[in-house]
Amino acid sequence: MTTKRASAAPRPTAGALRLVEAGTARPRSVDIGEYARRMTAHCPYLAPSLGRGLTTWTVYRAEGDAEAVQAELFHAGVQAAEWLRPLLSRPHGLLRCENIVLVGEVPGTGHRGLLAWPHWVLKNVYGPVGVMFGKFYAGEEEVTGAGHRTPAAPASFLPVRAAVRRRDPRFLHATPDLAAALASADDDGRDVFEHIPTQWKDIRTWAGFHIPPPKPSPSSPATPATRPRSSS
Repeated sequence: MTTKRASAAPRPTAGALRLVEAGTARPRSVDIGEYARRMTAHCPYLAPSLGRGLTTWTVYRAEGDAEAVQAELFHAGVQAAEWLRPLLSRPHGLLRCENIVLVGEVPGTGHRGLLAWPHWVLKNVYGPVGVMFGKFYAGEEEVTGAGHRTPAAPASFLPVRAAVRRRDPRFLHATPDLAAALASADDDGRDVFEHIPTQWKDIRTWAGFHIPPPKPSPSSPATPATRPRSSS
């Protein structure tokens, strides 16, 4: 299984994230309840998920440098995705959502910088098997595809859930290859790391090749992309 392979690989970054609170529908370390209730107006699946206790939150505190925290967020995402995969085909599986919450600060790097690369890597690894990763930053409002503003998140987090094939590809218009993979996703139980690396630096390099080239501006030539785009 993917979980065994990822956890068996050497992880010199272990300890860069400290587990504050394991997966729970009612976290005490972050005040997320009112925010989640307000978000039900923007997500048709959230209210029934909350009602059944299927939206859970795992809270981590950053305690390492930026590179190590990014690596550990990636591993936390792998753990969440592999936990979800066998549950998504069960009754109410599509309502399950595990949220990886980040608290704490890393000098010189904000949460946007910490979450961007892990989010991009995880989307590319798990999109083909129908697992969707999102990202929200503490204190920042989001704008939905319909142009509605969502409430500002009280904490930064990566939501992990089943992909909704008829809706989610529309959020990935800036990354058409990823949108196509998600639209045709099928989880056949494969080891998602069979042909790609599990070490953070190596898999980040692999994911970097999937970044679409930036659109050239009228006044300057195009330059190679060096970081993931801010796609949903």
